[in-house]
Amino acid sequence: MSALLALLTFLTFTSVAAKPNAGLKTWGRFSKLPYPGDKAFLYNTFPRDFIWAVGTAAYQVEGAFEKDGKGLSIWDTFTRGGNRMATGDVGSDSYHNIHADIRAIRQLGVSHYRFSLSWARIFPNGTRGSYNEIGTNYYRTLIKRLKEIRVEPVVTLYHWDLPDHLQQSLGGWSNPELVDIFKDYADFCFQTFGDDVKFWISIDNPFVVARHGYGTGVVAPGIKNDPDLPFRVGHNLLKAHAAAWHLYDRHYRPHQHGKLSMALASHWIKPSRTRLESLRECQCSLDHVLGWFARPLFIDGDYPPCMKARLGSRLPSFTREEREQVRGTADFFALSHGAALSFQLINDSLKFGQQEDLDLRMLLYWVNAEYNKPPIFVVQSGWYVLGNTKTEDPKHMYYLKRFIAEALKSIVIDGVNVIGYTAWSLIDGFEWHREYGIRRGLYYVDFNTPDMKREPKTSATFYRNVIQRNGFPELPENRPAQGIFPCDFAWGVSANSIQVETTPSQFADPSVYLWNVFNNGELMKLEGFSAPPLRRTTHCADYATIRQQVDEIQQVGVNHFHFSLNWSALVPTGDVAHPNTTLLGYYRCFTRQLLQANVTPVVTLWHHTRQRSSLPAPLDTANKWLNSETPEAFAEYARLCYRELGAHVKMWITLNEPNDEMVSYQEGHQMLRAHALAWHAYDREFRHTQGGQVSLALHMDWVEPAFSFSREDVEPAKRVLDFRVGWFAEPIFGSGDYPLGMRSWLRQLNSLELPVFNEEDRQLVKGTYDFFAISHFSTELVTHAKEDSYTYTAMLEVQHMIDTTWIMSPRPVVPWGLRKALNWVKEHYCDVPVYVMANGVQEDPAHFKDSLRVYYLYNYINEALKAYTLDGVNLKGYFAYALSDQRDPGFGLYGHVHEEVIVKASLSNYRNIIQHNGFPIQGSAPQQCPSMPEPCLGCHVLVKTPVVGFLTLVGSGVLITLGLIIYYTAKRHKECY
Repeated sequence: MSALLALLTFLTFTSVAAKPNAGLKTWGRFSKLPYPGDKAFLYNTFPRDFIWAVGTAAYQVEGAFEKDGKGLSIWDTFTRGGNRMATGDVGSDSYHNIHADIRAIRQLGVSHYRFSLSWARIFPNGTRGSYNEIGTNYYRTLIKRLKEIRVEPVVTLYHWDLPDHLQQSLGGWSNPELVDIFKDYADFCFQTFGDDVKFWISIDNPFVVARHGYGTGVVAPGIKNDPDLPFRVGHNLLKAHAAAWHLYDRHYRPHQHGKLSMALASHWIKPSRTRLESLRECQCSLDHVLGWFARPLFIDGDYPPCMKARLGSRLPSFTREEREQVRGTADFFALSHGAALSFQLINDSLKFGQQEDLDLRMLLYWVNAEYNKPPIFVVQSGWYVLGNTKTEDPKHMYYLKRFIAEALKSIVIDGVNVIGYTAWSLIDGFEWHREYGIRRGLYYVDFNTPDMKREPKTSATFYRNVIQRNGFPELPENRPAQGIFPCDFAWGVSANSIQVETTPSQFADPSVYLWNVFNNGELMKLEGFSAPPLRRTTHCADYATIRQQVDEIQQVGVNHFHFSLNWSALVPTGDVAHPNTTLLGYYRCFTRQLLQANVTPVVTLWHHTRQRSSLPAPLDTANKWLNSETPEAFAEYARLCYRELGAHVKMWITLNEPNDEMVSYQEGHQMLRAHALAWHAYDREFRHTQGGQVSLALHMDWVEPAFSFSREDVEPAKRVLDFRVGWFAEPIFGSGDYPLGMRSWLRQLNSLELPVFNEEDRQLVKGTYDFFAISHFSTELVTHAKEDSYTYTAMLEVQHMIDTTWIMSPRPVVPWGLRKALNWVKEHYCDVPVYVMANGVQEDPAHFKDSLRVYYLYNYINEALKAYTLDGVNLKGYFAYALSDQRDPGFGLYGHVHEEVIVKASLSNYRNIIQHNGFPIQGSAPQQCPSMPEPCLGCHVLVKTPVVGFLTLVGSGVLITLGLIIYYTAKRHKECY
């Protein structure tokens, strides 16, 4: 019978055991997930029994390093040696601030609190004979207070602070004698605290203890003279843990019902190449850090084969009995991830030529695959901010959001059994080898106050909200909207420019060909023969490029096309009396052909680019926009375009995206005058005959407060929008002057750079619009707290940043930003008609199945629909950017390979949205829209020159009458025969 039980046990173990290197499939699996859908933020909640925790480590926060009989730890000694500048003697003084820590824990709403016991506070010299009752009572009190607020303790026996006596007398963890000493210490702790503790961590991050405490010397005890010593230390740490686990399992688990594990930390690594060799190097990198301890505990009681193969005799070996003693000594997988190790204590020698990354989700999946699907408790996770950061720490907050979101996806999508998450840490403290140079707390500690005052940071508020909602439940605003746009909605596509053909290609080849109709149908060129030159007027149909471009635009399914003219090419001398008539004729043909294809042209007179001014040469060399003559010259250029193209163009953009940060306030002032002069020219001289509309288009990426509940961040966001958008919008659509916030801020800085509108200019500029047009591509976050000088704008006193959960390419993809931008326009300028004149995303031009652009267009248009249907924004049109990679590389709906035009997947998806006029409710009746009248290209003649029109009508009537007379006369003669 016993033999049968043994066999069943063996079969059970082998059936669930992971295959060797089972985690190797991780990289391939994630590379095949749908992009970008899998990268999109997941709105969902965690399991109901999910553990929400926060943690600290004794040496970092307790202080009182010599108080009440506590002995010295290796960190007390280590921080007094070498060139180290600070100590943890006081830390956050948690020893005297249990009440403050408990208040913070209760405010967060966590269910569990992880803390570590100071071995030297309980046993000052490391052994039971030096027992310290007062130090032990500190932990009894802490656990009692936790129980009073219904928070479960997660207790770490050893978090790097070995009693210094054991280091000095025995050599610390390099001595195997510590195995039994640690076991006895653990025995005391289980006996003393175990009735109230259900989660135990034996040793935290043995990789750092072994490699950096006894190898590189970066952390205590700072030993670095023996390259093989870390592996002997790691060997002893594993055996010490196993001894404590078996002790607990035999003597305490039956009545205390707790669980025990070892907290293992790891980085994440991704292959530098897509070869199997690179994947194996990634696997080996993880084996050298995490697998070093995880494989013995969770698989077979021995080290990873990769480590054994590369280290050889440097790596100690386990006897068969020791393997059995170590294997299976973890009740859950305690995983530590984040700033304690990642990008901090993993040097290049452990990356094996691969690239380190911060992907908690992939790490969780790898652990799940590699170690037999254990329950995983993330016992440390988070990031850090600089030491001078106070209560505003949005950077830490967004890293927390990222890691928690990745844990959620791991559970919901990947099926990994993640049972808990621990934000690190509760309060600021002494950060090991980084001392006080960084802060990791959810609560700010003012180290200069006697009571070490604690204040919640933005990250604490965020974490509390996540806990209260048990994750990220989907809100109504997160759900896709269903509905349609109005019948007259303008669906368009934009391009910065069009392909221009100055010589008609239709009759450019004078060669003579024979058509081989009886064989292969090919044309055969006759050498030595050429056709005489044609003496005929050029027709619009002669331009092959026009036909091709119009056909491409038609295929998208849009009813509007937006493109820019080239001022410097149309009027190269600056004198509108001598324009480039050939180019003007080409533009005239292009707009005419668009109308014939039922596509309304939307034409920009001047498109701002940073690379060149696009001004005529005389103006370009004479101070450009700072030249006082430039606005008048622009108005004359506008008149030329209205006069020559206005018959076909009914929507004009004077200036496209002039509100660039590289434009000076003086240049912007002149641009505003130029726009106003051009608008008035159309309004007075052309509107009554042409019936068109004129405005300008502003670049308007959204700016969101990094922490929306903080007034300190809301104000910087408003300020940035004032300086970026209000700068041009307010003079035209609002008061006729620059925004008050902009003026007051510059006045506060004693800046006189912003020009002053005189009354004449104010009246000139104010109200010069027929619609509000924006170009929108992305969203960014701003905060007032300086963190990174590279992304800090000193003049506006704002820190620019992103949410690390956003999809990037290369700018963030944030669909809801468009809705907020449209609402900003409505809130500031009421019911003004709004057009999204350009909206698109950059993607690798080689990706013809451009899934990111498909996702982008669908979601941004859906947010535009919400703005129209739910928010009441007077949205009149949407233009995708851009038509083709050829003119706008990386943004096109069309791709190009050599001379071949490729229709990308996004084009079909955009056309489908247009055909349905939005996102109709499934099963609803089709939208009934009146049919659009066919364009009457000659009708403008009747309006513009009524006499000619009248004569044309009379002449047409005469011709028709004569035709009828001839027809019936002939018919009568035929009947006579």
